[in-house]
Amino acid sequence: MTRRVLLALLLCFVSTNFVSADEPFTRREDVIYGRKFGTALTLDVFTPKEKSNRAAVIFTVSGGWFSAHEAINQGFVTPFINKGYTVFAVVHGSQPRFTIPEAISDMHRSIRFIRSKADEFQIDPNRIGIVGASAGGHLSLMMGTSGQPENKDAKDPIDRQSSRVQAVACFFPPTDFLNWGEPGVVALGTGPLAWLPAPFDFVETDAKTKRFERITNDEKLKKIGIEISPITHVSTDDPPMLIIHGDKDKIVPIQQANIFIDKLKKHKIPCELVLRPGADHGWPTLGQDVNLFADWFDKHLAAKKE
Repeated sequence: MTRRVLLALLLCFVSTNFVSADEPFTRREDVIYGRKFGTALTLDVFTPKEKSNRAAVIFTVSGGWFSAHEAINQGFVTPFINKGYTVFAVVHGSQPRFTIPEAISDMHRSIRFIRSKADEFQIDPNRIGIVGASAGGHLSLMMGTSGQPENKDAKDPIDRQSSRVQAVACFFPPTDFLNWGEPGVVALGTGPLAWLPAPFDFVETDAKTKRFERITNDEKLKKIGIEISPITHVSTDDPPMLIIHGDKDKIVPIQQANIFIDKLKKHKIPCELVLRPGADHGWPTLGQDVNLFADWFDKHLAAKKE
């Protein structure tokens, strides 16, 4: 699948009818939250012009683990802005240059950065939600299940911050790459996802050649598959999570949502699965469902009364 097609899919995921000529926010573009291999990692900040509730929503800009600044759709942001949320649209290192583990690392970094600048952005660092669709949903669930605590010994002050979030909401996310559609089906750029090899083209530095070399060892690949699957990280201290998924999805099977929600329930994590009967990987009224995400955050990111 080409970069152009992936971008079109991503724009489709986040396209809505909420954009107006007089946007209810100010937008600060290309804020650098990190760097790697000489490349800047950026996010855009959307701040409400009125009635800020001081909570934050991170919009994971990702489709097929392709991420680009031009895919930030203001319409996706507006439902959160209307309820007072400050929105951070995060662009991660994109495939085909970067792989899924690297995108996960970028998302951790972005949350730490946002939390470290809480005073500057006028947000409560203890009330952060995250949203995304498809690959963006996968990365959002990874942040929900594998968010990391503070590391006061980190050399970089930003890395001393926690990357945990307090609520998650997403559309049709991959959750288990080693059990895709049914038990034992591996989809690491293979099998059902053979059409999408680039984000699974894992590499490691070879001590002899001093170069990145492709990982082909089955055991190493399985280990990576476990690490990048949100379902393997579920624990009792995870935040509330909402998934909206079409039950006829041909790209990410509904089974991915079902097994993930089942595991959350076993760990007594507040969660909800909203089904869209007959819907594939996206549907005409998807934009309206973003309002359900905003309602979910209202419920789970409300400021504590003194």
